[in-house]
Amino acid sequence: MNSLQIRIQAFLTAMNHVFSARQRRWLRRLGLSTLVALLLLVTASRSPAAAQTAKHYTELTFPALPDIQVPDYSQFQLRNGLTVYLMEDHELPLVSGEAYVRTGSRWEPANKVGLADLTAEVMRTSGTRSHSADELNQLLEQRSAFVETAIGEDFGTASFNTLSEDLDLVFGLFAEVLQEPVFAQEKLDLAKTQRRGGIARRNDDPDGIANREFQKLIYGRENPYARTVEYATLENIALTDLEQFYRQSFQPQNLILGISGDFDSREMRSLVEAKFGKWRSPSRAKLPPPPQINQAETGGVFFVNQPQLTQSYIYLGHLGGQFNDPDYPALSVMNSVLNGFGGRLFNEVRSRQGLAYSVFGFWSPRHNHPGIFIAGGQTRSEATVPFIRSVQSEIDRIRTAPVSDVELAYAKDSVLNSFVFNFESPEEILSRIMRYAYFDYPEDFIFRYKQQVEATTVEDVQRVAEKYLKPDQLVTLVVGKREDIQPTLESLDVPVETLDVTIPGAPTPSAS
Repeated sequence: MNSLQIRIQAFLTAMNHVFSARQRRWLRRLGLSTLVALLLLVTASRSPAAAQTAKHYTELTFPALPDIQVPDYSQFQLRNGLTVYLMEDHELPLVSGEAYVRTGSRWEPANKVGLADLTAEVMRTSGTRSHSADELNQLLEQRSAFVETAIGEDFGTASFNTLSEDLDLVFGLFAEVLQEPVFAQEKLDLAKTQRRGGIARRNDDPDGIANREFQKLIYGRENPYARTVEYATLENIALTDLEQFYRQSFQPQNLILGISGDFDSREMRSLVEAKFGKWRSPSRAKLPPPPQINQAETGGVFFVNQPQLTQSYIYLGHLGGQFNDPDYPALSVMNSVLNGFGGRLFNEVRSRQGLAYSVFGFWSPRHNHPGIFIAGGQTRSEATVPFIRSVQSEIDRIRTAPVSDVELAYAKDSVLNSFVFNFESPEEILSRIMRYAYFDYPEDFIFRYKQQVEATTVEDVQRVAEKYLKPDQLVTLVVGKREDIQPTLESLDVPVETLDVTIPGAPTPSAS
């Protein structure tokens, strides 16, 4: 590799730190000659810096972060109920859009787990009534554009990204995917085959085992927030199920569409009306209420034996709360006291006691259902029990002893200094606005949150820690090698239950 190639590679790597996500996508569209010209321009503009004596970090001063300004945007609703947000941004010749769809895997039948995910994938991979899958992909690839769909637990998304000069074509394809998917049987068969491969490999990753089984311990095995795709549930899913799930979910009144980028809002409104204005729902299916959430296990130690491991993967936690809980800002500050580089768990469990390769602990809320408080990490097998006791001790300590003023200041600064990353680009800002609208949160929720973080006191942190952290309800899960865990888990003086993670319906290896 010559020196120019090395410098070009360094330039591309630096893009990840210097440019926003939208700028990086634009730069990657440029040819090699253009990148070389940019590199030479940057190199020529740099002059040797005068030698200076490095300052001690305590002598460094930084200006205050600028106030966040939300760009202007417009909102309107089509006659069919589709809600639209538009935010112009002429920094780059790009346009991106995202639709939030009122759907989610929590509404799929218990005997057809995986239906929502398959619906989202196959509606994109099958093509539309006007364009085959190959034609659709070729048209997008020729323009370095994309159209994608996905469905998660609580909502679905459909998105596109394109150069502004290709907007009419790409937006038309985006509208086709949403309104005219064809659901091809061969694409469903392929997707099922891929899911079967994922099921077969799911016990290869110990951290994946820990995360999956911990969700079941907290929410319950049959709760939609903890269910897993199995061979049997895949077999129960037919093409007609995908078509029915699509019709139930993808209706104009169930969508919130946001578009940001290099366009004129009046012209964009006309384009939206032209592509979506005639969309009508065959019926207005009413979604059932969300599932009830109660903690399934309220204490105890659970173990998954994995004889091939040389370390333990440990989770401790209990049911948590939502973003709109009044105490969430103070809980965020508590997070920073416990978690991350410089947090109590890192300093005590990892650095001082040397009990962990990694350690964490945080309050993890959700928008419209309780999340989880979770702590844990990875440690060598023989340190498993000391690690658990040390984490429990730190949870007790933050509940019973006030944090110091220094800890409070550091934690608040950590939260507030990361606040700016919620507003890196207009498309991210618009997505946040839409998400709040989808979950019926106040439009200025994030700014109220910031003000409440700034007002958080030492007393607030201790109050929420004592109120929301519940040591008597902590569920402990360990994935590790039984023989190497010494002292044993039974030394914790809590009943230990071994979990069976055998994959139901897995083919039995034939005898040789």
